[in-house]
Amino acid sequence: MKASVSTRAYNVSSLSAKCTHRWTVFSAVGKRLYFDTHAIVQILEARGFTTPQSEIIVSAFLKIMNANTDLIYQDMVSKVQQEISLQQVMSHIASAKKDMIILEKSEFSALRTENERLKSELEQLKKQSIDEITKVRANNKLDFNLEKSRVKEMYADNERKLVEHRTEIVEMHSQQDRALTQTKRKIDTEVAGLKTMLESNKLDTIKYLAGSVFTCLTIVLGFYRLWM
Repeated sequence: MKASVSTRAYNVSSLSAKCTHRWTVFSAVGKRLYFDTHAIVQILEARGFTTPQSEIIVSAFLKIMNANTDLIYQDMVSKVQQEISLQQVMSHIASAKKDMIILEKSEFSALRTENERLKSELEQLKKQSIDEITKVRANNKLDFNLEKSRVKEMYADNERKLVEHRTEIVEMHSQQDRALTQTKRKIDTEVAGLKTMLESNKLDTIKYLAGSVFTCLTIVLGFYRLWM
């Protein structure tokens, strides 16, 4: 809105400056800008407008300029108001900054407290974990030692049983060897007895046969003598 008003005012002043160089239309007094309506009427009349037409155009132009000026003044603020607004903004900024600092400190304190709590919990968990690990290691070591002792006892027992079995086997072999030796000796004795018996029986048989033969020969010789 401000840009359109200033642009229109600039176009009108440019047009009036191009139309004539003899009349001074605009003049500034302090911070206010004034223009000569009579000079504008003369310019319009010089361009072919009648006096009533020129006055109507200048009146309409004046109304438009006043309306635009009022709108511009409504949007603008004074230096005092600017300073007051700036102070209010700075006050709001300082208050917000203070609140942010307080909030940051409170949040930092809360975070630090939470961090300390978490750190304490972690230390407790670490201690508990170390205690549990130590306990598990001790239990495992005890179980391992017990198992090792049990394995050693089993190994010693097996070795003892193996020695006993080996001794029993050796004893059984010895007994078997003795039994075989005795059996062999007994067999040899019986075989020798049988051989002796057979020899004796053989001699008796030979004697019996010899006796029988002599007897037969004697009988035969006896019958022979009788027949002769």
